[in-house]
Amino acid sequence: MKLLAPFLAIAALVLTLLPGSAGAYDYRIRPGDLLRIEVVEDSSIDREVLVAPDGRISVPLAGVLRVGGGTVEQARSLITAGLADDFSTTPTVTVSLLSVPEVRGPAAAQPLKIYVIGEVNRPGVMEVEPETTLLQALAMAGGFTDFAAVKRVQLRRKGAAQIYMLNYQKVLDGEIGVGAAPIAAGDTIVVPARRLFE
Repeated sequence: MKLLAPFLAIAALVLTLLPGSAGAYDYRIRPGDLLRIEVVEDSSIDREVLVAPDGRISVPLAGVLRVGGGTVEQARSLITAGLADDFSTTPTVTVSLLSVPEVRGPAAAQPLKIYVIGEVNRPGVMEVEPETTLLQALAMAGGFTDFAAVKRVQLRRKGAAQIYMLNYQKVLDGEIGVGAAPIAAGDTIVVPARRLFE
C-alpha cells in the first residue's frame, strides 16, 4: 500500500493539469478572441471567427450567436443547438480558442506593432497602444485615399488563415460594430483599390 501511494499522488497531479480539468473551462470569451469552429458532419461550416465587440459571432446555418461572456463549452452548446434543425442527428461540434487579445495591464504597456497596406494615406509599419481599435488604426494611417475600396477592408490576423472583412460604409451607417474590435500585435490591415464602377 505504501508503494501505491506515490503513484496515486502523481496520477492526481496529472489529472489536475489536463486540459479537460475544471480550470480549463473557466475562461470567459471576450471581444477580439479568435475561435475555431469545426463540425464533423459538414466540414464546409468549419471556420475561424473573430468575436465582435458586442460578443457575437456568425456561423453558417446557425446564424448570429452571442458567445461573449460565456465559456468555450457554452459557445459549443449554442452552436450545436443552432445547427440542430439542419441535421438529422445532433451534429458533433468542437470549439477551440485560438488566440486572445493582448494581455491588459502593466505587462502590456509596450506598443503593438501592426501593418497597414494599400489605399491609405500613410501605409507601413505602425506602433499602436494596447486596446487600439481597427477604426483608430485606420485613422492613424491617415484615412483612406480616393481610390480605396472602403467596403472591402481586410484584417489579417497573425497566425490565422482566415481574412476578416470590414465594410466601412456599414460601420458609418451604424449597421455593424466590428470596427471597434481591438487590434492585436502582428495584425495586417489591407485596404484594396476600388474596381471599375465600384
